[in-house]
Amino acid sequence: MVCGGFACSKNCLCALNLLYTLVSLLLIGIAAWGIGFGLISSLRVVGVVIAVGIFLFLIALVGLIGAVKHHQVLLFFYMIILLLVFIVQFSVSCACLALNQEQQSQLLEVGWNNTASARNDIQRNLNCCGFRSFNPNDTCLASCLQSSHKCSLCAPIIGEYAGEVLRFVGGIGLFFSFTEILGVWLTYRYRNQKDPRANPSAFL
Repeated sequence: MVCGGFACSKNCLCALNLLYTLVSLLLIGIAAWGIGFGLISSLRVVGVVIAVGIFLFLIALVGLIGAVKHHQVLLFFYMIILLLVFIVQFSVSCACLALNQEQQSQLLEVGWNNTASARNDIQRNLNCCGFRSFNPNDTCLASCLQSSHKCSLCAPIIGEYAGEVLRFVGGIGLFFSFTEILGVWLTYRYRNQKDPRANPSAFL
């Protein structure tokens, strides 16, 4: 059996979609784990992670059914959606890798000011209060506030991890974006191949 044949293309496409299915279930599991252990209380953050997981799961399901049945319409829509996801993910990954320290700081401050519930999670988990300054009248769930120790500001602590996190997220996103373009190429190739078990006089 040649690797460029019908069966090989079908098996590769099925394996790729099984990988996407596992990643989607992992995302949903991480969100559930974060809620269960009290690490994340923001419903918005959890909702976004779960929505991305469900979206990826549905795409993988469409690709898997299309690959198994050699369904032309499902494979076409799968190919188009995967191409759009690739463009968005590749752009975001490159942006994550290209951000300098000043841009990271500005982005973190915007995120800090716009997410109150995530802010409480950060202050509790990192044991800090305020971003660049802290008003004693503001709410802070950090344990340092209940003790006699002075609370650290969150900006320097988050800044230490921001670069590493962005590089990690950008690298993972870049890796998966190349698997997506591989999926688009495999789908295009597979759609134009004829099933050797089918009627030779049938259309593709």
